[in-house]
Parts: sequence; C-alpha cells; structure tokens
Amino acid sequence: MSLLNGKVCLVTGGAGSIGLASARRFIAEGARVVLADREQARLNEAMTGLPTDRVSGVVVDVRDAHSVQQMIQTTVDRFGAIDVLFSNAGNAGAFAPLINYPEEVLDDVYSVHVRGALLVLKHGVPHMNDGGSIIITSSVAGLRGDPCVYAYIAAKHAQIGLMRCAAKELAPRRIRVNTIHPGPTRNDFQAALENQLTAVIGHDATQMFDEMTPLGRHAEPDEIASSVLYLASPLSSHVTGTRLVVDGGLQC
Repeated sequence: MSLLNGKVCLVTGGAGSIGLASARRFIAEGARVVLADREQARLNEAMTGLPTDRVSGVVVDVRDAHSVQQMIQTTVDRFGAIDVLFSNAGNAGAFAPLINYPEEVLDDVYSVHVRGALLVLKHGVPHMNDGGSIIITSSVAGLRGDPCVYAYIAAKHAQIGLMRCAAKELAPRRIRVNTIHPGPTRNDFQAALENQLTAVIGHDATQMFDEMTPLGRHAEPDEIASSVLYLASPLSSHVTGTRLVVDGGLQC
C-alpha cells in the first residue's frame, strides 16, 4: 500500500526545488497535494506534468495572516482536512559583519522563516486530522553558528524552538512536529547563497562546502525529499520534537 494513500498534503515554498521534489514524492505515494508559493507563474511551471486531479496551486505570502488563512481554506475546500503540513517557505538574507548587519534584512528573514512558519501552523492546525504530521524546513545552519550570517542562522535556530513547542502541544492529538535540516543542496536557492558568500570570503563557496562535507558533494533535492517523505509518513509514527539532519555529514 502507498505510504500516503488518500492523504492531503500542503507544501509552502512549493515551487522551489525541495518543495516540488517532496510534492512529487507525496503524489507518487498516493497523496493529494496543494502547492503554495508567492508567484503564480512559478506555480504554473511547477505543476506542469503533475496530475491535475491530485494537485492544486495557490498563491500565498506566508508573512500575511489573511493570505495564510485563504491558503488553508483553499486546501480544505479542494481536498478536505489536512494530514501533512510542510512549512518550507524561506528566503536567504544577507552576509555582513555584525556591526554592519542590515536590520531590515533581519526583519525580512524572520518574517518569512519564523512568523511565516508560526502562521502556517496557527491557521493550519485547526484544519488538520488527528495523527497528522508537520514538517518545518530549517537548515544545517540552524545547528551551528558562523560569522556574517546573522539573520538566516538565527531564524533557522528559532524554527527549532517553534517546532519543540508545537510538538508538545499537539502530541495529545497525535500530530507529530519535526524539523528537517538540509545541508548544501544543488538548487537555485543554494547557488544564490553561495554567490553571496563567495564575494564575502574571496574564494569559491561551492567548492568550500563540498570540501567541508564528508560525502564530498551537495545533496540533490530528491534526496532531501526522501527524508521529508519519511517524516510525513507512518514510517516515522513515533518521531516527534526532533531534528532530522540531511547534510552528508557536515555536522560530524
């Protein structure tokens, strides 16, 4: 039997590589999926080739409570109560020394990663089936500290606190809540980060990350999606309040 047969899954940041790869895995396992992202054109491209009876797209700004509420209502109206809530929307921020770090960047990054995740959970949980799964995309950055990465790293750490609070509160409903922590992954988001970092450190950040990673390479989005599927499915039925690290050994 398929792992998610008949389940309803909502994926924010759904037009990005990890969100879309995860949605494809969900669909392959029998789920119906709503992809949510900020731009209709990106959603249209992402949904190309996906089965129209089992996928839908909705434009959302996770920073805005009304927009999030509309996303949740659209999901429920189309497919019914939610079983898997994958809070995956994110933005990159900036690299700068502490005394020069732009405050507006900190506000922007927190508004997406922390406020956005909280709003998705706040408005999504009342429309979830008991026994469901919530997954929040943090990062290996949420497990370490590095100079000049103040907004992104701090926000990714904050998501762990959000996850732990929700895991305890929702346990009586058997709703599991976990964070996933990808390391460097081969996609446009990571490439943009590495281009910024290369300019700051003066040498190739992509090569640097590969050299830092024991497995010697970036992950592919589908490799991260495999771990998302594990957290979404009954395979992780007794896993909650934890951090799943998928980083090729970077944190060893």
